[in-house]
Amino acid sequence: MAQSYKTWQNRPVAKKTMIAGFTPRFPKAGRRHLVAVVAFDGVVLGDLSTACEVFGLAMREDGRPSYEVRVCSESVDVESMHVALRVPWRLSSLAQADTVIVPGINDVNRPVPASVLRAIRRAAERGARVASICTGAFVLAATGVLDGLRATTHWLAAADLARRHPSIDLDANVLYVDNGLVLTSAGAAAGLDLCIHMVRRDLGADVAASVARLAVMPLERAGGQAQFIEYAPPSAAPGAMTPLLAWMEQNLSRELPLPVIARRAAMSTRTLSRRFREQVGATPAAWLAHARVRRAQRLLETTDLAIEHVAAEAGFGSAAVMREHFGTVVGTSPLSYRRAFSRV
Repeated sequence: MAQSYKTWQNRPVAKKTMIAGFTPRFPKAGRRHLVAVVAFDGVVLGDLSTACEVFGLAMREDGRPSYEVRVCSESVDVESMHVALRVPWRLSSLAQADTVIVPGINDVNRPVPASVLRAIRRAAERGARVASICTGAFVLAATGVLDGLRATTHWLAAADLARRHPSIDLDANVLYVDNGLVLTSAGAAAGLDLCIHMVRRDLGADVAASVARLAVMPLERAGGQAQFIEYAPPSAAPGAMTPLLAWMEQNLSRELPLPVIARRAAMSTRTLSRRFREQVGATPAAWLAHARVRRAQRLLETTDLAIEHVAAEAGFGSAAVMREHFGTVVGTSPLSYRRAFSRV
């Protein structure tokens, strides 16, 4: 990162920012919770607008906003990738902010002014909640606030962040990480999840649900849920596994040991295993596990079947086995997934 970052990377952070579960007090009646969204040259507009939208939609029972949202920058004019912004608030707002949001930056090699890093750092040191969205983790890491903490960012940028800041316990697989007063999220949609999570933590499930409905999004995906589930459709080339995969999809509720699949493919188990890995990129057992998780996801989203019945329909045999595979692939439990995504 730029030389100007070095001053802030080696300074100690206030201990209470390290405490998982430590939650700042929500302001008493008469003062709204101040959310300062930091803008800088190269800021990702989608991340910035996500925070403004979610916190701006949270309302009190009397219809007044629960949060005061301020977009703050070092100077009035900020250059983003596509537009020039006129920012109404200066960095001094961070000195009073209850929550500071650091949006992503479109080029992680772009220097961020030392004054911006200093303002973010000082907010964290006095106990403000500080959260980054997507590559905003690079900016937050440059202040030293993430040193020694678990954090995440967009999966494409994760290796770079880990290389630059080896003191961070980086988890590239999850949607967001909540350390109490220091939070980080993956890209784009995960920023929505993180902001909804903070609203829920501040104001409760009812207000968070109302915000989610207004934003037309699920209430909250669990922070530990996988950023994505990688699944490439089978090739339709001659000799490919497409017919076999289609048959396996249609028979997920059956027991499908390797010899049964090999007989269907008219191959030996050894030949099947080799060709399956060559053409599909996984073993038959691994592909089956992912296919069954996908079936379980659809059933959890679209039916009110009991978890045991979902497990049986998806071919897991028991709810315990499904929970194990679901946690490995999706990063959350079937019950938590249903709460977030059920359409029933």
